[in-house]
Amino acid sequence: MGDMKMNTVGRPSAPDFDVEATSFRTLLGGRGLLQSEKLIFEWDDYHRTGVDFADIAIDTSDLDGLVRGDDLNLPGLTEPECVRHYVRLSQKNHAIDLALYPLGSCTMKHNPRLNEKMARLSGLGDIHPLQPVSTVQGALALMDSLAHWLKTLTGMPAVALSPKAGAHGELCGLLTIKAAHEAKGQGHRRTVLVPTSAHGTNPATAAFVGYTVKEVAQTADGRVDVADLTSKLGPDVAAIMVTNPNTCGLFERDIVEIARVTHEAGAYFYCDGANFNAIVGRVRPGDLGVDAMHINLHKTFSTPHGGGGPGAGPVVLSEALAAYAPRPWVVSAGQGFDLAEHGEGENAANFGRQKPFGRMCAFHGQMGMYIRALTYMLSHGADGLKKVAEDAVLNANYIKASLSDLMSVPFPEGPCMHEALFDDRWLEGTGVTTLDFAKAMIDEGFHPMTMYFPLVVHGAMLIEPTETESRAEIDRFVAVLRALAGAALDGEVARFKGAPYLAPAKRLDETRAARQPRLTFS
Repeated sequence: MGDMKMNTVGRPSAPDFDVEATSFRTLLGGRGLLQSEKLIFEWDDYHRTGVDFADIAIDTSDLDGLVRGDDLNLPGLTEPECVRHYVRLSQKNHAIDLALYPLGSCTMKHNPRLNEKMARLSGLGDIHPLQPVSTVQGALALMDSLAHWLKTLTGMPAVALSPKAGAHGELCGLLTIKAAHEAKGQGHRRTVLVPTSAHGTNPATAAFVGYTVKEVAQTADGRVDVADLTSKLGPDVAAIMVTNPNTCGLFERDIVEIARVTHEAGAYFYCDGANFNAIVGRVRPGDLGVDAMHINLHKTFSTPHGGGGPGAGPVVLSEALAAYAPRPWVVSAGQGFDLAEHGEGENAANFGRQKPFGRMCAFHGQMGMYIRALTYMLSHGADGLKKVAEDAVLNANYIKASLSDLMSVPFPEGPCMHEALFDDRWLEGTGVTTLDFAKAMIDEGFHPMTMYFPLVVHGAMLIEPTETESRAEIDRFVAVLRALAGAALDGEVARFKGAPYLAPAKRLDETRAARQPRLTFS
């Protein structure tokens, strides 16, 4: 950032900004080597096709008249036109392969290409869920190995692999807890306690299961208020749901005490493990008193969350809940592996004292994510996974330290975990909002951080650099934020109010888009 200037009060200044210059338009709408591109439905080449097909007669007698009568109404693109169309569209999106992706609580990190290569291996990438068990022994062995390491890393005796994402894992955990209570004649426990610092899916999942949700307050330093929690524990409480590290990017210091008072009240402790990458290899949740915890494989162990494909959210379970895990699960069957599907017949011995509450999905989860996660674990090793957590925490604290002299920190005491959280107090009187600041980041080539979340922090800006970013890239990101902060504090409001100026899509009416979505193209 050698051309960065300093203003009169010692803050780095953003380069000179000219609103008029940003409105310059080329003849075809492109910007240099970035081509303009219409949506696929805006092409007018519906009268032709890019491929030749022979006319064939198809027997539709078994479709009971359910045959398309109209054209598909898709343009007939040739191969180069089709390739160019999607390449040009891809250039309009931010990507983890382009720059740091600072979304907090989303763990948008580099996905090693080795993992992708392994997921596409013949015999793993092309298997079918209806194949005979005898033909997928390698896949079952891989799942058994993955289960072993998940239990080892968490210090938990059992794991359900089938949940397909974080919220699905929450559902699995609460259904397991519900089954355990009912088996003990405690079905009257219909309340779940959720701290204000938990992920938003926690109360939603509890309500979906049929529980009444009660909120637990947080302390001034952003952690669970143990006194408030204790006052709300009673014979009607089935479980508590605590995110740790929480959505303020902080580790719950009183986690062992939280587990103790919860168990004394006869309730179970559900931990949201979405942020496991901040403690993996350093802390075993089972040692803290956790009864159930989902692990987002697609966040901690490889593919970036929100990457457009399927995820996986296995749930590790304590001894008290293990018997109620959903079917099916992988079992050793003499010379190979089997899936325990039923409690009778040849699988009866595999069930033993098991009392599964049911099943989470038609088959057994997402094989591709199992492969990526196990590849990630084995390529890192025990020391490497420990380094993952250390680097995630180091990077976040580096950002916090690099920006806290300009941007206000709601919980300044002590280090954060994997996320650096800022609020909007520093913007008071500038005329610039959190949204304005985030939009200006787009013009600088960065995706905005998570905005206005967690809800307990006004004007929140939640930044997660993850463990895969180098210091050089973080320095580049920090330099941009410091320059933008300087511009906001120096009164350059126009720079922010119309941003983004350089993106393909300009400032949108996001409220209207959410309330009046356009679901069809015409």
